[in-house]
Amino acid sequence: MHWYVIHTKPRQEERALLNLERQGYICYLPVLSTEKLRKGTVAIVQEPLFSRYLFIRLSTGQSGQSWAPIRSTQGVSRLVTFGAVPAKVNPELIEILRDQTNTLGKEPARLFDAGDRVLIKEGPFVGLQAIYQMMDGERRAMVLIEILGKLSKLTLEPATLQKA
Repeated sequence: MHWYVIHTKPRQEERALLNLERQGYICYLPVLSTEKLRKGTVAIVQEPLFSRYLFIRLSTGQSGQSWAPIRSTQGVSRLVTFGAVPAKVNPELIEILRDQTNTLGKEPARLFDAGDRVLIKEGPFVGLQAIYQMMDGERRAMVLIEILGKLSKLTLEPATLQKA
């Protein structure tokens, strides 16, 4: 058995994974936790490591599952090929990806890190640069801005900030 690459339809990696697994295929979709702005608040979401791609384990022998249903599976665009030859993936790479996503997946990638320079996009301080400090636990971000030569603490909605 070898690992191959499936190209999915846009933002349908989870759907393709679920439908392929329902058909009895062994699949792997590496995901990472990350912070995203959703409706003005910071939410932790699972995102695919490789957008629009997942891995599938297929047998090349006569006794293996048929490859034909893969193309017509909901969420699947196609099996990645080089010419007419399906693209094989080294099994060691899959194991490394599993180890890394298990290790990195525990702590989400932060939207902003302490010390990042951010730009204020809305409100009375629009256009000013600030230094991101931390989330204050109430869905607001604490930043430092320079006013009259002195650093002042300010609490803002995360949606009003962008990396400078």
